[in-house]
Amino acid sequence: MSTDCSQAVLPAPLCGEPYLLTPGPLTTSHEVKKAMLRDWGSWDDDFRAMTAQLRRELLALVGPGGEAYDCVPVQGSGTFAVEAMLGSFLPRDGKALVLINGAYGQRIAQTLDYLGRAYAVIDKGDYLPPRGEEVARALEVDPGITHVVVVHCETSSGILNPVREIADTVAAHGRKLLVDSMSAFGAVPLEVGEIAFEAMVSSANKCIEGVPGFGFVIARKSALEEAKGVSSSLSLDVHAQWAHMEKTGQWRFTPPTHVVAAFIEALRQHREEGGVAGRLARYTANRDTLVEGMRGLGFETLLSERWLSPIIVTFFTPADPAFGFADFYARMKAKGFIIYPGKLTVVESFRVGCIGRMDPPVMRKVVAAVAECLAEMGVSSAVPPTIALEERTKLVA
Repeated sequence: MSTDCSQAVLPAPLCGEPYLLTPGPLTTSHEVKKAMLRDWGSWDDDFRAMTAQLRRELLALVGPGGEAYDCVPVQGSGTFAVEAMLGSFLPRDGKALVLINGAYGQRIAQTLDYLGRAYAVIDKGDYLPPRGEEVARALEVDPGITHVVVVHCETSSGILNPVREIADTVAAHGRKLLVDSMSAFGAVPLEVGEIAFEAMVSSANKCIEGVPGFGFVIARKSALEEAKGVSSSLSLDVHAQWAHMEKTGQWRFTPPTHVVAAFIEALRQHREEGGVAGRLARYTANRDTLVEGMRGLGFETLLSERWLSPIIVTFFTPADPAFGFADFYARMKAKGFIIYPGKLTVVESFRVGCIGRMDPPVMRKVVAAVAECLAEMGVSSAVPPTIALEERTKLVA
């Protein structure tokens, strides 16, 4: 598939299905859905071959140098995989520096509380990016910090954090980097030759465009070996899962067989689209089409162009008193589009996802539906309140 996605036309969802304009679960292809119609034996050689294939193909996405890493799938939602990473690779006597600029960074800190691991934070509020120089200062002040944890794309705001800048800083200070690339991996490059990480996590139902049911950890083999005995969880022990898969080719506990089958098909489509570059091109075209159309209606984005991710975009809600998000959401759903509420604490907002089996023609339909909803609600202007624009000025280079 060409990486010029401006005129791409993908099949519509199955009859009656809305488009999921969310950061996952997301709209999947007919072929991915159909792959789940067959039952698989979890111990059978055919399914073990599928597990080996998904591990091998995911590892290939981190580029040259991937032979020093391995891929370990973990049952459950993405949060299960994040907790597995933190509990397995952060030693009990270690200390993490958690970079927070949204709900998912906050969840990492909450997880560390549950795990009983020591940590410090750099909290940038709702949407400012953590920067390398800030990380450097924190590491210089606290030599006890052993690991830095960052969210690649913070979907509560839609910001794409400067992971390479942070990785370079962490490496320069001799610390280890853990990356939550839940909603970015597969569409935003994360190659080990460019970004030195100890481990990263993502999920089946994000940019690879599979369905929910498992996450996966890609980690240095040396880190996997060192993780033996570190986790205090039976089911979320990444080393134990890895060792068992290496020995038997099987998952330790019942795997989501149908989800794996769907994921194999999703990986095939990912390859055919041009891999990470092809997926990024389509998602970027989706974002640009959406943002241009929404701004044409008077909406304002939370983020400036520099920090806009191709994953999800946050828009300020209109100041017009005729606008109510619950009403807007219901009207959009009735037109076949499910959007996301905002997660900002200072101003009202909503989010529109750009990932999933969608292309620019779909995003133009989204903008048209938004225009229709505003007219139906009697909203004369989509301009946000003054406080929203004042908050946006806090974004600095």
